[in-house]
Amino acid sequence: MKIGVIAMQGAFREHEQTLARLGVETLRIRRSEQLSQVDGVIIPGGESTTIGKLLGDFNLMEPLREKILKGLPVFGTCAGMILLAKEIENSNQPRIGTMDIKVARNAFGRQVDSFEIDLVIPEVGQEPVRAVFIRAPYILEVKPNVQILAKVEDKIVMARQENMLVSAFHPELTDDLRIHRYFIEKVCKGL
Repeated sequence: MKIGVIAMQGAFREHEQTLARLGVETLRIRRSEQLSQVDGVIIPGGESTTIGKLLGDFNLMEPLREKILKGLPVFGTCAGMILLAKEIENSNQPRIGTMDIKVARNAFGRQVDSFEIDLVIPEVGQEPVRAVFIRAPYILEVKPNVQILAKVEDKIVMARQENMLVSAFHPELTDDLRIHRYFIEKVCKGL
């Protein structure tokens, strides 16, 4: 198995390191032709408007959207979640727009409002997951075909729709491999 990590901006190195710890080969995606060489893609956290602009500038936006709509597994963290959302509150920024969710950007506040919390995510195990939120978005609305995987109070912070997985937090910034393992074993392998 080989997972592509969109390497335009943001925390792509941390995702590569996490995948390496799981024994998964990675490929830094910067060109559309690389998409045919991977079994799944991770869109990292970072600045969603910048990543969206770069995806357009490098002619990756449309090919990536087409591949995802045809079933390519994708995992978007933080900014990646924003880019995958069909709707972004008060924004018309460029986006991939394949997932039936509406998100709010920087919804938990500014950089100084970043926080960590233990989240129970039954899909990955009974032991809580340490979740790191940095200028994090959250999901405001989901369509019925979207499975909610985790919430912080009443705010949706992790969800799945078929081949698409999103989290408002950064699992790549902890030593816990369970969320990446879930992406590989359940989303990519379709189990």
